[in-house]
Amino acid sequence: MLSLLDVFTWESSELSLNELARRSGLPLSTTYRLAAELVDWGALERIAGGGYRLGMRLVEVGARAPRAASLNEVVAPFMQDLYVVTRENVHLAVLDGHEALYVERVTGRSSITVKSRRGGRMPLHATGVGKVLLAYAPEELVDELLRKGLERFTPYTIVAPGHLRRTLEDIRRTGFGIAREEMTVGRVSVAAAVHDASGQAVAAMSIVVRSGVDVAQLGPAVRTAAVSASRRLRERFPGHPPRPRTTSGPPPDPEQSKPSVPDSI
Repeated sequence: MLSLLDVFTWESSELSLNELARRSGLPLSTTYRLAAELVDWGALERIAGGGYRLGMRLVEVGARAPRAASLNEVVAPFMQDLYVVTRENVHLAVLDGHEALYVERVTGRSSITVKSRRGGRMPLHATGVGKVLLAYAPEELVDELLRKGLERFTPYTIVAPGHLRRTLEDIRRTGFGIAREEMTVGRVSVAAAVHDASGQAVAAMSIVVRSGVDVAQLGPAVRTAAVSASRRLRERFPGHPPRPRTTSGPPPDPEQSKPSVPDSI
């Protein structure tokens, strides 16, 4: 059943029975039986013409996920504040395997178009949130990604191992990261980490703007929003059990070097 649900993507949101069987690798008869059970439960919905799409029951179940729910509840107001002063896309993502999973997004009519969507996934090395999550991830994860090889999405995507490692060091030093047209030409992402009570980076908040925008001023603004969200997260969940450190050095203290939001933004 899970293999059937996993074949749906943003680009392939409606699939026929034959497509479900082909993409999942399951026999047609098995696919038909499992799809019928998923429809009865609400995980799939039938559409005109005999195809299927994901059902609303999954939205209900997904909303109960404690990590995403608690993060969204605490961080969403600070994302909204950042959107109000910039009118651009603001994202919240968490580390999931070798990818950044987008769990929340604030946008508006005047915001530029972006590839990322709530519930979507993006590569770690080519996105702002991904770079920040990778900067505070275990070194083993960085090594694994480098062994696999870094995919180039645009002429500006960082794919050289040494260059990526230096970028991650800069993020840990400055408190924010920048992806300049690395996922989409003409788009720049600026991101900062959200830390829990143990000091671990549990999420990354970002803003995506046009490449012509002066991102030097956006970095402190995004970091301020992330620091504020981190403080609220610690207040809301002060007894969060400590987790293993994810970097070779001590975890960063979000309370230190808190810049103010520039008036010009």
